[in-house]
Amino acid sequence: MTTFVDRVELHVAAGNGGHGCASVHREKFKPLGGPDGGNGGRGGDVILTVDQSVTTLLDYHHSPHRKATNGKPGEGGNRSGKDGEDLVLPVPDGTVVLDKAGNVLADLVGHGTSYVAAQGGRGGLGNAALASARRKAPGFALLGEPGDLGDIVLELKTVADVALVGYPSAGKSSLISVLSAAKPKIADYPFTTLVPNLGVVTAGSTVYTIADVPGLIPGASQGKGLGLEFLRHVERCSVLVHVLDTATLESDRDPVSDLDVIEEELRQYGGLDNRPRIVVLNKIDVPDGKDLADMVRPDLEERGYRVFEVSAVAHTGLKDLSYALADLVARARAARPKEEATRIVIRPKAVDEAGFTVSREEDGLFRVRGEKPERWVRQTDFNNDEAVGYLADRLGRLGVEEELMKAGARAGDGVAIGPEDNAVVFDWEPSVMAGAEMLGRRGEDHRFEGVRPAAQRRRERQAERDEAERDYDDFEPF
Repeated sequence: MTTFVDRVELHVAAGNGGHGCASVHREKFKPLGGPDGGNGGRGGDVILTVDQSVTTLLDYHHSPHRKATNGKPGEGGNRSGKDGEDLVLPVPDGTVVLDKAGNVLADLVGHGTSYVAAQGGRGGLGNAALASARRKAPGFALLGEPGDLGDIVLELKTVADVALVGYPSAGKSSLISVLSAAKPKIADYPFTTLVPNLGVVTAGSTVYTIADVPGLIPGASQGKGLGLEFLRHVERCSVLVHVLDTATLESDRDPVSDLDVIEEELRQYGGLDNRPRIVVLNKIDVPDGKDLADMVRPDLEERGYRVFEVSAVAHTGLKDLSYALADLVARARAARPKEEATRIVIRPKAVDEAGFTVSREEDGLFRVRGEKPERWVRQTDFNNDEAVGYLADRLGRLGVEEELMKAGARAGDGVAIGPEDNAVVFDWEPSVMAGAEMLGRRGEDHRFEGVRPAAQRRRERQAERDEAERDYDDFEPF
């Protein structure tokens, strides 16, 4: 039997970006033809997409760990690595995405609506892409960035126009079975309905959906019974229908007290005060049920409720109820604001915004936080001095060294770039020269004859001949 699951915790991991390639072009008569390392591929995203054919989160309950594929590394010959494939996860219509703290990240309503739950890492640049007039032959490449990973919570809130609420065995399942083509499980014991049932009803020109929510009992809003598990399915409904049992065999219950109990549970759950209500007195086919309905109807109408007496078994009063619900649904739809066309809002950063912050912590450590510095650190191969020098150049151009000086940093002070749990820490040595000068014309290799002008090569060969002649003149035979 298929199990209904409407809340799961999902562990998602996007793909890592592929590393860039450091390569030198080689061919006959031109062994060192310049850098030709390709870029790494982008890591795949994890994307949640609404699929109308999916009605439960059961698959993610059994397999909560989902990971997209990594990007491939770049190769020589200017060949870029293949991008990782996006992992598309189908979810039911009405799925809400939350973080572990309960904050709403996305509300997925409507077929095809999607949300990127984890973004793939960028691929690293190869040395061909890093080459410039000043850095003609980089001997390094950038590393690929790791993809996002984390935990999210998926909650399913049924998308329906009308919700039937009431005590267990009040006749909600029977009512939805005769109003629509839905075939829920029906029996004469409590909690027959263990999952929300949806049905489509046509009344005149209005077509609407109706949901049979599992029975509520006192304390449902605090988790008693099944109520807390399914009260969320009432949130999206435009109309609430109280289905009251007029033929209950329990001596301590009656339709008015049942209504008061359910209303109190809805009030404690919150957010449903503005929904229009209709009261349905069900099971009037039973003689005692008809008499009780006639007794309580004036009291309910005095409270302002619109009351319908129906019998799901005898199909009595269903047409009037169906059209009344259609009228309320049509009004609710007309009152909704029209959806505006999608607009792209561009918020440019201020021209004086540095894009990073420098703070001094209690232990004297200076911490640098910012998207660019942290990303550059993740892309750096710290086993390659040239790559470290390139990082120093980038940080210098961004103004990190200047800000450290303003914050009071001195030579030998500890500097950390990144968050506490994943930071690169080094001893700061202020300098006027950037990394390129410190490494001695980083990125140039004198084996590359093509990177120097012909006049410079002639001067170098002449200097070698002059030095050889001086050595010959200084030679003294035995």
